[in-house]
Amino acid sequence: MSKFVRSSKFRHVFGTAGKKEECFDGIQMSKNAWDSNYLDVNGKYVAVCWQTAGGGAIGILDAQKPGKLGKVGLFTGHKGPVLDLQFSPFNDNLVATVSEDTTVKIWQIPQGGLNETTEDAAQTLSGHGRKVGTCNFHPSANNVLATSALDFSVKIWDIEAGKEQLAVSGHTGIIQSCVWNYDGSLLATYCKDKKARVIDPRSSTVVSETEVHPGVKGGRCIWLGNTGRLFTVGFSKTAERQYAVFDPKNMGTPLVEPTGIDNNSGIIMPFYDADTSVLFLAGKGDGNIRYYEYVEGDPKVLYYLTEYKSAVPCQGMACLPKRNVDVNTNEIVRLYKATATVVEPISFKVPRKSDLFQDDLFPDCLSAQPALSADAWFAGKNSEPKLTSLKPGFVQKETKAATSFNPVKQETGPQSEAELKSEYEKLKARVAYLEAEVIKKDARIKELENK
Repeated sequence: MSKFVRSSKFRHVFGTAGKKEECFDGIQMSKNAWDSNYLDVNGKYVAVCWQTAGGGAIGILDAQKPGKLGKVGLFTGHKGPVLDLQFSPFNDNLVATVSEDTTVKIWQIPQGGLNETTEDAAQTLSGHGRKVGTCNFHPSANNVLATSALDFSVKIWDIEAGKEQLAVSGHTGIIQSCVWNYDGSLLATYCKDKKARVIDPRSSTVVSETEVHPGVKGGRCIWLGNTGRLFTVGFSKTAERQYAVFDPKNMGTPLVEPTGIDNNSGIIMPFYDADTSVLFLAGKGDGNIRYYEYVEGDPKVLYYLTEYKSAVPCQGMACLPKRNVDVNTNEIVRLYKATATVVEPISFKVPRKSDLFQDDLFPDCLSAQPALSADAWFAGKNSEPKLTSLKPGFVQKETKAATSFNPVKQETGPQSEAELKSEYEKLKARVAYLEAEVIKKDARIKELENK
């Protein structure tokens, strides 16, 4: 019987690691055990969760100056390790961080880059009761940020005003993933109670939920662009890594049943390119990156394409915004892979003989311009993200650094376990002192009464 090979323009996509001079050598990657990407990137900067002796820090690298690193500019204002970070999609000089110290901080990178160590954040947001594990900017509304923490809550912030605007409860385990859908009207979370949930943040309700992967290690979820589908990765009961696809309107019946990938132990970091419908799965602790093509309406839905192989294990991964890829070489996606000391770019390209601009590979992609203000979104408006052309000769609008933050001074108690213990010991000593003083005064009163 003859075999038919499925036709796809992405069957021959190949990944190429950057040369030594294109890598960032000399980073000090955080050694914290929290399962996050520990890395983010845009057209100007690479941000890395940095290992420090005390507290938490991120290093800001100039994306245009790879090679052996010298002095690295650091943001060091957190009192506990930084667990997650993300650049604003509308301002390359704005980055958010979350930490074990229960706070969220917004940092403003100076024009020209960060060349020193500073603790001065543009905004500090307090409200979570335990360490904060994820942060995600809204895809179309400016200055709206979602965070999740080990207090099992999701909070939505207006970072410019420095206020918590919305909060969502209902989780019964550690939230490992919290992501916006295409237009930012919904959130999806993946929790260590083995459930994926779809949330309407403005009504603070869980719209739907279902148990996804039965393994105890947890997983991640992402939205598949504007298809409205939810993709999850996790583990089976036998510790096999799996993926699945869901329609959020009918979470009880998967579009793709949990499907085995391999038996490696690291959590999978998924990245989806909505313009080409190609899905990349990078595993923590291993060097390989598998990629699949998503086909809407096809009975199979996901088709395996091929695999990028490397013997160097990955500790973190980030995806460059599509507007910053090199269209002249037909680069559809560029991932940045972090190891203990190196950040390495990996370029995924579609081979074409023609030197002309490939319209089918590069439709209009997400722009750096917000479609809504924060006030409009909180008032109930929705809008799909604005798009921009990648055709040669098209000039994108420059984004300007935000300068209108209104820092809010908030009274905060101990922010870490060490501070809590120290404060407890101080209070215990104070109570003992006061009790001793009371005993002395009682004795003195009795002495005066007996005279």
